[in-house]
This record gives sequence, C-alpha cells and structure tokens, in this order.
Amino acid sequence: MPTLTVIVLARDNADEIAACLESVAWADERVVLLDARSRDATGEIARRLGARVVEHPFAHFAAQREFGLSLPRSEWLFYVDSDERGTPALGEEIRRVIAEERAVGWWVPRRNWIWGREIRHGGWYPDYQLRLLKLGHAHYDLTREVHEVVILDGPAGHLQEPLIHYNYRSLGQFIAKQRQYVALEAGIRHKQGLRPKPWTFVTQPLREFKRRYFTLQGYKDGLQGLLLCALVAYYYGFLVTWRLAALWRRQR
Repeated sequence: MPTLTVIVLARDNADEIAACLESVAWADERVVLLDARSRDATGEIARRLGARVVEHPFAHFAAQREFGLSLPRSEWLFYVDSDERGTPALGEEIRRVIAEERAVGWWVPRRNWIWGREIRHGGWYPDYQLRLLKLGHAHYDLTREVHEVVILDGPAGHLQEPLIHYNYRSLGQFIAKQRQYVALEAGIRHKQGLRPKPWTFVTQPLREFKRRYFTLQGYKDGLQGLLLCALVAYYYGFLVTWRLAALWRRQR
C-alpha cells in the first residue's frame, strides 16, 4: 500500500492542534509545519502526540506549502489546516484512491462551520480544495501568496468524503482574517499590474454580492448567509480595490 503523510500548517494553535492531529491518526506520518513566529505550546503538544514538528520561517502561504512538499517520508501528502478535522471515512477513501493511482492529485470537499453553524450555500460548500498530492507531481504557484494554487503534472480527481472546517468561530475572528487576506490579495494584484478603475469601487462589491447571494444561493442560509455575502463583497470587492489603489498611489 502507498504510504501517506498528513502535514498540518500551524502558528499559535495550541487550543486546536491536538483535536486536529487526533482526527488524522489514520495517516502513516503526521507532521506539523510550524511557523517560526509561533510562541505558544503548539509544537510541544504536537510532539507529545507523536507528530514530527518542523519549524520554518513564514514568507507566505504558497511558499510554506511548497516547502512542505520536501518533508514527507512517504509517497503521498495530505494537507490539513489546524482548524480542519479529518474523519475515519475520509481516511478510508484516501487509502483507497491512492492505492488505485488513477490521479496524481485529489480535490477534497469541505463542510464549513461559521459562527457556530454549518453554511451550505454562497460558495461555502462543497468548497473543494486540492490537498491530496502525489509527491514529485505537484508544486505551488509562488505568485499566489494566499488562496494557493497547485500545479499538477497529471490528472486530478474529486473525493466524496469531506474535511470538517471550523474556520470562523466569531465575527471578530472573521474580520481579522479578512484584513490579512485583503492585504495579501491587493499585493498580488499590484504585482500583476492590475489597476482599479473609478467605477470598480462600486461594481466589484456589487458583482461579488450578486454572485454569492443569488447565483450561489447564499439567501438559503438566512440572515447569516446575507451577512456573510455582504461582508465578503465588502472585503474582496471594495477593500481589495481600495488597498490596490493605495499601492499604486504610493508607488507614484
């Protein structure tokens, strides 16, 4: 049977690293790729649970995952974030597909829990992520510093069993993460030479809200769905455009 390593990206995640590692105990090897800026007991807890801990300076998410490709002592790698949980059913499906070797990469669906409840619409489900990779057949696009892009040299498949993602426990946590993502996304667009037009400050957030709330049926998640669609439209439509314009002004 092909062997499998699970790598968990972490930084100051002492409150959730144990639950994450225990949920993927079906892997042959568990590695915690720890941001060198981490200051809590994440590494100590991971070692106590039998995981190998590797500290590495953080440049951006794509670079961190690219470095992670060099760590496994196995043929396959499955990436998990500290706020995600595997299931026994997912482990069984992964074992089956890597034995069949019909693809060199596999997309896994995610069930997203936001503010205490599962969100099923507005683009939050199935929310496929390319996380199961055959080593030697994948690398990351280093120009995509956030919401990373994997480049495969062969076919990809889609798993049926989901990862469970507890990504935003509070509104404050959601806002803090979006601010981080906005800065990274604006920087990416600036490097690509994209310049915002005056009307995009209005059209971008409206287009994003329409896509999530109506096209992707965010309205089916009630008031919480409305709030999520509005916030994502504000951050990724308006604020990214605002930050991008500020970068061009500073350059001039």
